[in-house]
Amino acid sequence: MDSDPARRRLLAIRSHLAPVADDQDSLLATNQTAAGEFVLEQGYSIVLPEKLQTGKWNVHRSARSPLELVRGFPDHPDIRTLHDNFVQSTETFRDNNYLGSRIGVDGTVGEYKWMTYGEVSSARSHIGSGLLYHGISMGASIGLYFINRPEWMIVDHACSAYSFVSVPLYDTLGPDAVKYIVNHAVVEAIFCVPQTLNTLMTFLSEIPTVRIIVVVGGVDEQLPSLPSPSGVKIVSYSRLLNEGHDSPRPFCPPKQDDVATICYTSGTTGTPKGVVLSHGNLIANIAGTTFNVKFYPSDVYISYLPLAHIYERANQLLLVYYGASVGFYQGDNLKLMDDMAVLRPTIFSSVPRLYNRIYAGIINAVKSSGGLKERLFNTAYNAKKQAILKGKNPSLMWDRLVFNKIKMKLGGQVRYMTSGASPLSPDVLDFLRICFGCPVMEGYGMTETSCVITSMDDGDTLSGHVGSPNPACEIKLVDVPEMNYTSEDQPYPRGEICVRGPITFQGYYKDEVQTREVIDEDGWLHTGDIGLWLPAGRLKIIDRKKNIFKLAQGEYIAPEKIENVYAKCRFVSQCFVYGDSLNSSLVVIVSVDHEVLKDLAASEGIKYNDLEELCNNPRIKAAVLADMDEIGKEAQLRGFEFAKAVTLVLEPFTVENGLLTPTFKVKRPQAKEYYQKAIVSMYHDLSTSDNAFS
Repeated sequence: MDSDPARRRLLAIRSHLAPVADDQDSLLATNQTAAGEFVLEQGYSIVLPEKLQTGKWNVHRSARSPLELVRGFPDHPDIRTLHDNFVQSTETFRDNNYLGSRIGVDGTVGEYKWMTYGEVSSARSHIGSGLLYHGISMGASIGLYFINRPEWMIVDHACSAYSFVSVPLYDTLGPDAVKYIVNHAVVEAIFCVPQTLNTLMTFLSEIPTVRIIVVVGGVDEQLPSLPSPSGVKIVSYSRLLNEGHDSPRPFCPPKQDDVATICYTSGTTGTPKGVVLSHGNLIANIAGTTFNVKFYPSDVYISYLPLAHIYERANQLLLVYYGASVGFYQGDNLKLMDDMAVLRPTIFSSVPRLYNRIYAGIINAVKSSGGLKERLFNTAYNAKKQAILKGKNPSLMWDRLVFNKIKMKLGGQVRYMTSGASPLSPDVLDFLRICFGCPVMEGYGMTETSCVITSMDDGDTLSGHVGSPNPACEIKLVDVPEMNYTSEDQPYPRGEICVRGPITFQGYYKDEVQTREVIDEDGWLHTGDIGLWLPAGRLKIIDRKKNIFKLAQGEYIAPEKIENVYAKCRFVSQCFVYGDSLNSSLVVIVSVDHEVLKDLAASEGIKYNDLEELCNNPRIKAAVLADMDEIGKEAQLRGFEFAKAVTLVLEPFTVENGLLTPTFKVKRPQAKEYYQKAIVSMYHDLSTSDNAFS
């Protein structure tokens, strides 16, 4: 028997792959790391043995690189860090437009003004030199506490060039979380804007590691002055830029394994967790993405998704690699469509929450148009849909008659759309593909994997899944017997999604215990998501291992925590908080206290025949929800943790009716099924009153 494990693995893989036939199209081209050509006849991922002698053949890799996990760019093996990535693009695309903004120095809004790659390169050198000038040393943590704008990327590039560690801060976590992150990550410098400076000033004495605060858009004469003993300097961004220009310092390039960023996730309960990502992690992820996604220097991207989140950070790194242009929104989501009309982007990345609004807006506009226009839309839509399903090019006539007007909503030039953060309904995805006439690719990822774990493959027209593995990782499904998910399930194997490869994070910062909870001894990251393998090696996400879920905008929800808060409400005997990744808000089922409900009716002068009638009374429901809101505010629930609709029921949750476990915990899947009709009704009512797209 061959004693070389690597050779045994190669032989095992080879025996499971068909040789290339002269007359067949291959999804898998020659792999430069292998001593031959391989092809999988059908499939976007292939199955490898986790162990050659024992265990099931359940480890999947991308069919684009099955024999070796991608760690860098095949065309640019010298790019090992984020600094290398930007240097390569600066040398190649120096005079190309890179970062654009509509907001002038005086705050007025006009046409986009651009900085070239070369100009951004100079600015990042000045910012990095300025930080060194103020005594911030290599390896220090730098906080970024403002929304998307060109300066965010310039500071981030400066961090990469001078071996600083970037630490994004964002308002949605609240001031207490910002204070915690600054102290936990030992942040020495914070870049902010005047608005977030005001927040910092409220707890400045409680963040002793901070030595300098740089105010983007601030004017030195108008900045607050601090007493010398505080040891904290407050300077404007323009001043720091000038100081760096006058005191240039050479780059301090990082190594591949050096920490690039610490991204704190909102998590579900307790304090935020700091996800430590190295330069190698991020380069591996975007390098793997390039096997499937091709951008060009002529491409234009609209940046509005939060740069504090890994989805947008990874997008930015990919755009730099291809030398594309990035235009920033004004900072107001309500004006995003106006920004897009001026910018006319070719690449649009978003989340299901916005795509759902676009879908609902178009559908409502079509229905309200009525008559001939509605029939014309339906005819065009169905004709285009059938052509796409048959693999044919739809007639351009339908675009001229119907869809070009819809395309103008996003500027008229979008050629590629992506969706992430939470699942997108297959119906909505198909609808977008038809209306906008371009690929709409859905992906799956997390901060702990530097972003993309899987993504839909170019040319794959099937929806309802999240694609195949990033070539920079491998995936397996692990049995979860307590939830009845196993590799033996028919027709498709199911289990917890586990990921391994150069994209997986270094660990949670200063938290070995929680790191060990998610990364096992073999290096597998346990995501907590339940998936199944569809035909052709596509992954579909079907559940969560724990009672934790994401809303459509990507925020994690721990329902038990919210239920414990609402239990303090005088009307609530028991409650079941529900939400899912197709909706942006929570709803709640409340088993009411009968006597308190009667008292409310009496105080409001509401007459009724029976308690069931009282439960359905709009005034009663509004009063209960208002009281729950007050309780939520007292408990400092975050905005997305408030239920937006309530259904009142008289029947208690019991072991006998199947809604409670023997230990009196809500059985969530059973409760969802039991109250499905009410849940659907609440979301329907919410959707009809919350259509912001027109």
